[in-house]
Amino acid sequence: ALKFNSTQMTYLVSIDIFMCGLATALQLLRNRYFGIGLPVVLGCAIQAVAPLQMIGKKFTIGTMYGAIIVAGIFVFLVAGYFSKIKKLFPPVVTGSLITVIGLSLIPVSIQNLGGGNSAAKSFGDPKNLLTGFITVTIILALQVWGKGFIKSIAVLVGLIAGTLIASMLGMVSLTPVAQASWFHLPQPFYFGMPQFEWSSSLTMIIIALVSMVESTGVFFAIGDLLHKDISSDDLKKGYRAEGLAQILGGVFNTFPYTTFSQNVGLLELSGITTKRPIYWASGFLMLMGLLPKFGALVTIIPDSVLGGAMLVMFTMIAVQGMRMLKRVDFDDTRNILIVAISIGLGLGVTVYPQVFQSLPETVQLFLGNGIVVASL
Repeated sequence: ALKFNSTQMTYLVSIDIFMCGLATALQLLRNRYFGIGLPVVLGCAIQAVAPLQMIGKKFTIGTMYGAIIVAGIFVFLVAGYFSKIKKLFPPVVTGSLITVIGLSLIPVSIQNLGGGNSAAKSFGDPKNLLTGFITVTIILALQVWGKGFIKSIAVLVGLIAGTLIASMLGMVSLTPVAQASWFHLPQPFYFGMPQFEWSSSLTMIIIALVSMVESTGVFFAIGDLLHKDISSDDLKKGYRAEGLAQILGGVFNTFPYTTFSQNVGLLELSGITTKRPIYWASGFLMLMGLLPKFGALVTIIPDSVLGGAMLVMFTMIAVQGMRMLKRVDFDDTRNILIVAISIGLGLGVTVYPQVFQSLPETVQLFLGNGIVVASL
């Protein structure tokens, strides 16, 4: 959308992979100042993509990255205040929020399973459906009958097997791998020095607040999985790590980063309870970012195969939310209403965000996100 050439796109993809690893390391390395210390992986905040495109088109690429830096500084500075919202997230709220996160992501997985671009003629092609459902079947089979290590890497095995089958059907091109360079180093301000414009910065601050709300739900869900109480201090350090990751994303001209909600489903499926495998994953991501040819291997996985894996993970997120709701007293009518209204509005806005199209654009950025509406 911003008309990057092939060289710029190669840099962007590679450095994004590197930054995902670095951002993950910041969250893992718990210390006095930042890092929640949970086994989580960070990635690009998908809700930031459209606003960034808008800023880049209306102003400049430098303005886009300047806004990311400002938003990152904002998150780091307000982390201590935002962490005090813990009392606003009892099980009835966190359970509803995680359920909405999982359910709202399922359409994304189905779209990918069909081929990614719903407007393309190949969308829903039998090859896409076949490879997608084979991936689902492999993951489920390993979860049911696999043991030990094999069971813990069911999603990875499903992705590899699905990609191999897709390659036999002519759905995989190795051209991106052949064209990628062998090595490069991260370069600060690759697209030029940042520029600062108040409306762009405000837009990205709003997006950052949306990400913080989603991250809060993910932190509580993972804490529930690991039987760990998440304190206000934990939240503060988690937010600060995300703020640092956003600042670095702006400096190295990539994206703002957030704790992926997919972590919940992946931890549930893999049975991982320690940080060691995530440290390895973090290092592997940084290595792939420095070696674009290896990083390009990730890009050849067909959308349909990714969709199959996503479908399993996203439904597991929803199930974890329902599990958290088991602790809620449903004899209390207020709890029934909270769950009903939050899930209803959250899913409704996810399906039809246009319902708020007549409101100011700043308000739309908040209320157009079903996860935020559900938490409110």
